[in-house]
Amino acid sequence: MDFANFLCNYEEAVSMILFGIGFCNLLMQKNLIKKIVGMNIMDTSVYLFLALKGYIAGRRAPIVTDGIQSVEAYINPIPSGLVLTGIVVSVSVTALMLALTIRLYNRYHTLDLDEISTLLKKEGL
Repeated sequence: MDFANFLCNYEEAVSMILFGIGFCNLLMQKNLIKKIVGMNIMDTSVYLFLALKGYIAGRRAPIVTDGIQSVEAYINPIPSGLVLTGIVVSVSVTALMLALTIRLYNRYHTLDLDEISTLLKKEGL
């Protein structure tokens, strides 16, 4: 492994590590709130990765102010737009997951997924 290449791309490595942490949290935890936190960590790592891929050192946001219309002077706005859209969707999905978790807790008085599954089997659903 080339250590100089790793130092040049450490942001991407951090993004991948965060994704792995979120994914493991999503798979290993039984508590629904902890699963939601793991999903949010995964979302954040994807947004970080997209933002890093859209950034080009020495370029500015694509807003023409000084009359410079050369494409080489600006970054690509598509990754930034995708990140903003993803954040809005992520907040909505998180709110829905938390609302459903509250409903499950009110009905079964637990947030443990195994206990909820056992209670569902006893109910015959």
